[in-house]
Formats: sequence, structure tokens, C-alpha cells
Amino acid sequence: MISKKSNWLKKLGPGILFAGAAIGVSHLVQSTRAGADFGFGLVWALVLIHIVKYPFFQFGPRYATATGESLLDGYKKLGKGVLLAYFILNLATMFTIQAAVTVVTAGLAANLFGITTSPVIWSIIITLICLSILIIGRYKLLDKLMKLIVITLTLSTVIALIVAAFNSTNTASFAQIIPKGTVEVGFLIAFLGWMPAPLDVSIWQSLWALEKQKDKSNEFTVKQAIFDFNVGFLSTLVLGICFVALGAIVMFNSGETFSSGAVQFSEQLITLYTKNLGPEMFIFIAAAAFTTMFSTTITTLDASPRAMTKAFELLTHKSHKNIYWFWIGFLSIGTISILVFFKSEMGFLIKIATILSFLTAPFFAIINYILISGKHTPAAWQPSLQLKMLSWFGILFLIGFSLWYLYTLN
Repeated sequence: MISKKSNWLKKLGPGILFAGAAIGVSHLVQSTRAGADFGFGLVWALVLIHIVKYPFFQFGPRYATATGESLLDGYKKLGKGVLLAYFILNLATMFTIQAAVTVVTAGLAANLFGITTSPVIWSIIITLICLSILIIGRYKLLDKLMKLIVITLTLSTVIALIVAAFNSTNTASFAQIIPKGTVEVGFLIAFLGWMPAPLDVSIWQSLWALEKQKDKSNEFTVKQAIFDFNVGFLSTLVLGICFVALGAIVMFNSGETFSSGAVQFSEQLITLYTKNLGPEMFIFIAAAAFTTMFSTTITTLDASPRAMTKAFELLTHKSHKNIYWFWIGFLSIGTISILVFFKSEMGFLIKIATILSFLTAPFFAIINYILISGKHTPAAWQPSLQLKMLSWFGILFLIGFSLWYLYTLN
């Protein structure tokens, strides 16, 4: 029985990495704030956006395992311009996104481990730790480590939620809310846009799926890849609801105003939780918060260079030795440089990255759908009619959502 369970866990991989990448700022920060500001009122939005984005994320591992190629290979088949557009977009946003997740992780580390309160120093330490893990163990160690991290994250979050529910004397309202007013609508848009992750993460999924297939000790078929993805995707939904619930139970109507600074926000978050749940819960809250952000930091540090490596090789029509290490070093240096020299501009840079993530969502949705439904994918593994219909709805929703977002910027 134990060997069967361990074998089942061993077969999982890219889906868990997806969960690790997705469960980050969108969950710890946005979901907690959704619960704090609206109670359980935005659960509908959380569930809806997962349904809308589901097919386009799933097409990543589906295409990779069905064809033996990444989505980036497929993009090139659809036209070199499509691949070049991705390369430029990723180059424009990857440093800011990495800096954003790293500095939140650094803020948590500063509060949990002490040593220094400088988010920049902690960002350097965390980046070096992540680099060491990737250099020493590469994909195999990342695969194993993320399973441990996601299990720790899930258990600590669920325990914290159960204790919060038992300790709460407030009667929770599950009435769903449609936000009104500029600030509330702005929050809803940001909440939907980053939940559970930007759509280009589907490309990371396809690359991780190909890495998983290299492990000959476990057959990683299309069916296994889809099941693996579903496990990871369902984890992001469940934990998203858990963080909304924690925010609603612990912080709703608390009158607390969150700081925009990483260290200050982390301190407020942990203090509020431990004050309401008791100091003995500190270890669970700390574990949930830190593993949430560390998992995102290390997976994005691996995935963006992996994607840039593949895109660059496809664009130049040849492989380059050690190019992955060039991109991972380039991303690390760029991330630290932003935090050191452009810290005051972080808000502006994140806004640009956010806008690009919103506006490119329909692009990735349409391209992924065309690729998985066309001649480049074996007919046996093309999506069912039901999944196609969900994709059509998702594309229309994302186009409308992007137009709505643009309207709110005026």
C-alpha cells in the first residue's frame, strides 16, 4: 500500500510545479485581501476565473505529451511572429514579476528569521538559495522539493483555517457580492487577472511536462499529464478558497489597513493571524505564508529562463550550450538590480507587468486553442466538444475582461 502511494506521488510533477508557481501573490495577498474586504463575497469570482482559464492551462501539458514538443514549438509552427511576440513580452515582464514575488518572500523571511529587516538583503539570500537548488538538482530536485513544499503549504493552511473557524465567534455571511465603485471594481479586476496565474504559465507547463517525460522510470502519458495537471489546478482553487476564508474569518471588519511595503505587510499579516488564532499557531501561519511565496519564487526562477532558452533556440534555429544558465543568471542579476536601483519604481513596473498580463490573456487563450484544435495536434488528443465550448466561452470572457480593464484605466 505504501509503495503504491509513493509511486502515485512520484508520477506527479508539472501539475505540482504549476500549483507552486500559481499559489503566490494571488493567494497569500489577493485572496487574503478579498476575504478581509468582502468576507466570502468574492468566492464566485474565484471559482469563475478558475473555470474560465482551465482549458488554456490544461492545453500546455496536453499538447506537450501528445506531440513531444513544447507550446513554443507549436507557436513557431503557427508563425514566427507569434513566437517572437512571446519572446518580447516575456523579456519585458519577467524581471518585474520575479522581483515582485522575491520581495514578498523576502518580507516574510525578514519577519520569520530575523537576521536583517532589509528586503534587498533577504532577496539576495533567497535568490542565491533558489539558484543553488536549481544548479545542484536541476528539474529532478525541483520536482521532489515542490511536492514537499505544496504538501506543507496545504496542511499548514488547512490547519490554520480549521483553528480559525473554531475560534471565530462571528457569524459568517456567504452572500455573494458584485463590487461597486472605482476602488472595489479595480480590486476585482486585479483579483481576477492574477488568479490563479497569468496564462503564459501554460508554456511553463508544457516545458515541465517534457522534462518529466525524460524520466524513464515513470511513463508520463497524455492521460497522466492531464490528471497530474488537474491535481495541481484543483489545489490552486482549494487553497484560494482557504485563503479567502482565512481573510474573512480573521480580518473581515477588523479595520486593518494593509501596508504596501513587503516587510510591513508580512508583519501585519502574521501578527493579525497569530493575534486572532493564538501564538501557538505562529508556526502554521509562518509555514503557510513562507512556503506559499518561496514556491512561487523558485518555480518562476526556473520557468522563465527555461522558456526564454527554448524560444531563443527556436528563433535562432540552433541550440546553445549553457544558454539556460545564461538566462537564469541574467534574470537573477536583473531582479536584484531592480530591487536595489529601481525600488521606488517597483509600483510602476508591476503596473506595466499587470497590464501586459491582462491584455495578453486573450492572445494566449486563442493561440493555445488554435494549436490544440488544429492539424499540429493528433486528433485523438484534441479537446472534446464540451472542452471546446468552454474554451469559446473563456476566450469571449477574457476579451471582454480585457476591454473592461482598459475602460477602468481611463
